[in-house]
Amino acid sequence: MTKALLMCTGLSLVVGLTVACQAAYADDGKLLATGAVTSIEGAGGGGIVPWATTASYAEEGQWGATVNGNFADVDDFQLGVQSINLTYDNRIEVSFAQQRLGLNTIGGDLKQDIFGVKVRVAGDLVYGDMPQLSVGLQHKRNKTFDLPAAVGAKDDSGTDFYFSAAKAWLAGPLDRTWVANYTLRATKANQLGLLGFGGDKNDDYDVVSEASLGMFVNRHWLVGVEYRQKPDNLGFAKEYDWRDVFVGWFPNKSVAVVLAYVDLKSIAGLPDQTGAYASLQVSF
Repeated sequence: MTKALLMCTGLSLVVGLTVACQAAYADDGKLLATGAVTSIEGAGGGGIVPWATTASYAEEGQWGATVNGNFADVDDFQLGVQSINLTYDNRIEVSFAQQRLGLNTIGGDLKQDIFGVKVRVAGDLVYGDMPQLSVGLQHKRNKTFDLPAAVGAKDDSGTDFYFSAAKAWLAGPLDRTWVANYTLRATKANQLGLLGFGGDKNDDYDVVSEASLGMFVNRHWLVGVEYRQKPDNLGFAKEYDWRDVFVGWFPNKSVAVVLAYVDLKSIAGLPDQTGAYASLQVSF
């Protein structure tokens, strides 16, 4: 609880500083909430899934940036993520994230850095018939490889490649705005890379699917679900798919807040990893 409180306090200070300099961000570009939020790997999108959208509200010829903090607390683990994201021209996104997974049951933690690049190649989230299409990569470097190596991981670094398609419908079912995203990822990462890459069971790339679906209750509130398939490379414990149910609040173009219930099934052989997730993003 102390760690969570310190994190929230630090993020609140970031919000205060950013709101004081609101004139700096690109506020004449995309519609509210169409910049989405920041995923636990640093890319713009949902909580556990990168979207085809680029982070921030920067449009053609504009620069934008976001800073973000994510925190998940499930039965035996706590995940903390800090990330920064730079975008240009509503086309290119560069991100950096640091992850720390606290091992509440056995003690210690696992850490990794993630360097990401995403490029919008065609389409638009809101306008026209074609969905927004993007390609991206995430290069991950595990900084605590002793434990992953002990359970069978082959490498301390790896690169995920993904393709995403996203579309919003302004007058969808129930007279609400809806947004959907589908991501296809090639990966060797075990538990996002926190347990290394490849394993005794499989050391080849797997192609997995990830999806998000959300409905705007009004222009400031978004509710939805996400699902993420996972590879299964380590013989000592099966790796399960992840899912969440989330609520997003977008009071303005400076701040976005997400709360979610997450179901991660079993992690490293420890079952019933369910709990809460929170994210705070500041855009400028």
